[in-house]
Order: sequence, then structure tokens, then C-alpha cells
Amino acid sequence: MSDTAYAKPLPVPDPESTPFWDGMREGRLMLQRCAATGEHLFPPVTFCPGSLERPEWVEVSGKGKVFSWIVVRHPVPRDIYADEVPYIVALVTLDEGCRMTGNIVGVAPEDMRADMPVQIVFNRATPEITLPAFRPVEG
Repeated sequence: MSDTAYAKPLPVPDPESTPFWDGMREGRLMLQRCAATGEHLFPPVTFCPGSLERPEWVEVSGKGKVFSWIVVRHPVPRDIYADEVPYIVALVTLDEGCRMTGNIVGVAPEDMRADMPVQIVFNRATPEITLPAFRPVEG
């Protein structure tokens, strides 16, 4: 991490999402899984919508495929993100079945494609918060 303080908006963990953010900080992608249905869930929930049971937290692979994406060319707010455009925000279908959003790094916007295999990247923003992103997987 650089000596410069992170100046962009950050998530605020709540009781439901704290295990996710703790895992991110440790370099592990933690998702909820419903013991009754076997379904992986994201974003974090109090109860599984399929069974109304409390889901358990499990570590997952962080691998998946790009389902959809947008290329951000007009930053909002401009004063915070102007130096980062263009950047890619994607909806990734994880190998475990649920979908998760994140930036795609390490690929030019014109090289994006549906079903591109990706792997999670852990971007430490502050000592407390590590943000998820995804990078293409070679081969």
C-alpha cells in the first residue's frame, strides 16, 4: 500500500457482511452457503431466500466467468475517478453458482468478452478494507 491515504468511497461492514470483509482482508473469498439448498449466496443475507434458514460462511475458489460488463468512460464523481477511466465493472458468475460484481483489471475494454474466465484479486484499500476485483485467467 502506498503512503497516500485511500480517498475513494469505501464499504461499511455491517453484521451481515463482516465475515465477507474479514475474509477479503485475509485474502480469502468467503460466501454464504445454505445448508438446506446448497446454494451459495451473494450479497450476504440474514436468511436463505429458498429455505429461510441461516446460511453458513464458506471459503470459495474466487474463479468464475464474466456474465456481463460495462465500460465506465464518464466517471461519477469526476473529481474522484477521473484518472481511472476507462475502467470495467462486471457481473461475474462464480464457479459456485452465484454472481458477484467487481472491477476487471489487466484487460483492455476492447478485449472483454462474455464467458471470459476470471480469478479474484484482493485490492487492499486500507488496513481494514480489501476490495474485490477480477483479472482474466490465462489459458
